[in-house]
Amino acid sequence: MNAKQTSTKRWVTIIIAATVVVAVITATITALAFSILERKTEARAPKSQVVALDETTVDPAVWGRNYPAQYQSFMKTKEMVPGPGLFDTMHPVTQEPTDADPRTQVMGQRTEEDPRLTHMWAGYAFAKDYRHPRGHHYMLEDQRLTKRVQDFDQPGTCLNCHASMPAVYDKAGNGDREAGFHAINKMTYAEATKLAEHPVTCIDCHDPKTMELRITRPAFARGITALKKSQGIEDFDPNRDATHNEMRTFVCAQCHVEYYFKGDEKTLTFPWDKGIDIDDIYSYYQDAQFVDWTHAETGAPMLKAQHPEFDIWSNGIHARNGVSCADCHMPYESQGAQKVSDHNLTTPLKTVNSSCMTCHHASDEEMIKRVEGIQGRFVHSRDQAFDALVQLIADIKAERDANGETDDVKRAWDYQRKASFYVDYVYSENSHGFHAPDYVQRILNDALEACRKGQLALKGVSDDAMSASDNTLKNAEKVAKSRG
Repeated sequence: MNAKQTSTKRWVTIIIAATVVVAVITATITALAFSILERKTEARAPKSQVVALDETTVDPAVWGRNYPAQYQSFMKTKEMVPGPGLFDTMHPVTQEPTDADPRTQVMGQRTEEDPRLTHMWAGYAFAKDYRHPRGHHYMLEDQRLTKRVQDFDQPGTCLNCHASMPAVYDKAGNGDREAGFHAINKMTYAEATKLAEHPVTCIDCHDPKTMELRITRPAFARGITALKKSQGIEDFDPNRDATHNEMRTFVCAQCHVEYYFKGDEKTLTFPWDKGIDIDDIYSYYQDAQFVDWTHAETGAPMLKAQHPEFDIWSNGIHARNGVSCADCHMPYESQGAQKVSDHNLTTPLKTVNSSCMTCHHASDEEMIKRVEGIQGRFVHSRDQAFDALVQLIADIKAERDANGETDDVKRAWDYQRKASFYVDYVYSENSHGFHAPDYVQRILNDALEACRKGQLALKGVSDDAMSASDNTLKNAEKVAKSRG
């Protein structure tokens, strides 16, 4: 073969190779274009309505026909699967069903695990029955079957956070949701629960027409307006003024908060008029002279804390950095072209990669160890304060039994009331201190100090003699100014 033929053959080979490369590139681009088009179409698919939804559509299964991915993950709240971590509470126990309680599985009884609770809450319904929570699927059933409802007269107000309420409010108020809210509060629990069919579902957080997040609980709307006012923001309406990121927390805060039943009408009220720091909340209750119950062992007028997840989270590092409840407890997951929030509503320790790794850069094992370290330190401090509180209760009881309700006993009541509320506040919050580690340590320090002063009051030491030093007061003033 001469040089000319060799050159021609080389060029033919190059042309064929180039043609093949172009064909491959063209095919790849075409496939990519089709894939993008397909994914765009798929991403638009959730917006298509298989069934019409409105304010009366309470059953989540109906919503699930339009939003199957969200519904499927929401139904996982039925599962009682333990997660990682030292203090995971998802450990069901089997029981024999009865006519009064047909459940075959429940969570452990906290008062049996920690008898100190029966002393802290002596004479109150929680001392009789207080179990670890199951998933959201069971929230209405478990409330109806707790001895706190079966053996005690409770107001309809209790239903506000355990049932799907918009349609119930609307019906009770003849179309006026606010009026229905007040009507339910005035009912007995036995009357109110007959009006509810489902636990909290899709309609409690989403507008059925637009799927936008929204507030459906009048108590939260009033509470957040008061809180924003205490921060210098007038006339705040969450459904009008809140950002989307705020709403990813606010919809949870409709229930996961500290609250009380105000007045004879038992109006569900969030005590945030002065702020959301525990000192602000305690001051609010003191000004209102509110009493939940009289302590059976000491005679002290007491406060019962609830489940202040939002309140404590608001004082923590995640809140300051704009991390919402949904970011951790309902992380996004990819399903095809869709970015879907996981509606399982579970501990982030079960979804560490998607819950934590968008911000943190560590292994799952390292993140779990970090959480365990925070929670372990919290439990240690909580136990110290809790033991001190139980000892104070025993000493007040002994003094009262021996000498009656003396002035020193009544002064000790004040310290018991504060110490109990502060310990209860962090005990009843379900993150084991994780939502705001430094803040809860401060709360427990204050609880210990109240126990110390209660003991001294029983010994006749005056309140003036126990007052804070000038240095302490100056430092407290600096801290208060730094909060704004």
